[in-house]
Amino acid sequence: MSRTQYLILGVALFLSACTLAKSRDDSDGRVVDAAATARIDSTLQAFVDSGRVAGASALIVERGEEVYVNAVGMADREAGDPMTRETIVQIFSMTKPITGVALMQLYEEGAFQLDDPVSKYAPEFADVRVYAGEDASGAPVLEPPRREITIRDLTRHTAGFATGPADPGVGPLLQAADPMNFENTLTEMAERLAGVPLLFHPGERWAYGPSVDVQALLVERLSGQPFDQYLREHIFDPLGMAQTRYVVPEGDRDRLAALYRRSDDGTLARVPDEQAHAFNTRDWALTPGGFGLTSTLDDYMRFARMLVNEGELDGARILEPETVDLMATDQLPDSVTDRSWLPSKGQVGFGIDVAVRVRPPASAEENNGVVGEFFWDGAASTLFWVDPANELTAVFFVQVMPFDGQLHKAFRDAVYGRYVPSDDGAGR
Repeated sequence: MSRTQYLILGVALFLSACTLAKSRDDSDGRVVDAAATARIDSTLQAFVDSGRVAGASALIVERGEEVYVNAVGMADREAGDPMTRETIVQIFSMTKPITGVALMQLYEEGAFQLDDPVSKYAPEFADVRVYAGEDASGAPVLEPPRREITIRDLTRHTAGFATGPADPGVGPLLQAADPMNFENTLTEMAERLAGVPLLFHPGERWAYGPSVDVQALLVERLSGQPFDQYLREHIFDPLGMAQTRYVVPEGDRDRLAALYRRSDDGTLARVPDEQAHAFNTRDWALTPGGFGLTSTLDDYMRFARMLVNEGELDGARILEPETVDLMATDQLPDSVTDRSWLPSKGQVGFGIDVAVRVRPPASAEENNGVVGEFFWDGAASTLFWVDPANELTAVFFVQVMPFDGQLHKAFRDAVYGRYVPSDDGAGR
């Protein structure tokens, strides 16, 4: 990013950060008042004006009312297509909480218990081994896991699965197995993944990886339905989420946002559509639980509103309130001290396919938010959160890689105002 771009963005974000959020005694106690609206507007515009993103959009609902919506910049800069609330984006890992809801619907039906071994329903994982280093000849040393992988491990990323080619010892084996090849069915994915040694013993570390794709397999096995069909029948159709899908039909592709990659110098370059949209313009065998869905602001907001309403929206009951509470409860024991990059999200633990804020920010430099909120994001820097204390849900869309957490920090500060410690520990 050039010096001028940094200056534009820095000035706008400085002004936003210096505007304190009004107390809940003002504006009928609402978070998103006129001052917050002005902060959010200027922040989104700064993202575009600085060249940090091509386009940005946001939608916020508070106490059941739409209190903010805006879209700035371009969904497709080269074609001159503006960002709008109807723009379709790739949500990447924001697919994961949807998969978690699907799995927990089956939990409510008594199909499984969270501490059941995964192998009870997916025998592919009955004989996994754990990587324990190399012998003198350089061959991998493998040992039995200290306990089996449980479904709870899948939901909180403590299963031990290898996460990428850079993982010591097992990364190259994962790359060779290629479990996430789009041509694989979920069963083929599981067979290949189960043949790769675990990176660590189940339950001992937090590592973000393919656990939610295995959850999709379990949904398929336990329900007897293809995973994508299950999502449509049990979540998308009841919630009126007609725009959330793996494959974007030809007639809607003019609304599919371009994907951009920002280089070290701040320059945005369009990722070629044949690469960026390869998964979403063809009906592949793989229906992953961890990524792959596309959506719109309004569609994903319906999902978020269902969660803040404790599992129900407009008469459609998706989950019971106690199940939503379980999903939004930190599932990580204190013994899990190695949490990879999760602490970069702020003062959070991890529930069932969502991060859960357990403490207020320790400083103004951390991500802002309210204790009890739960959220997740996507590789193209998308974000949503559910704030039960304020009955607030927010969806933020951009399409830029690599993942840019500073966009989320600035957007959160714009919504809540500059963080000020409070006696009740709630923050704001």
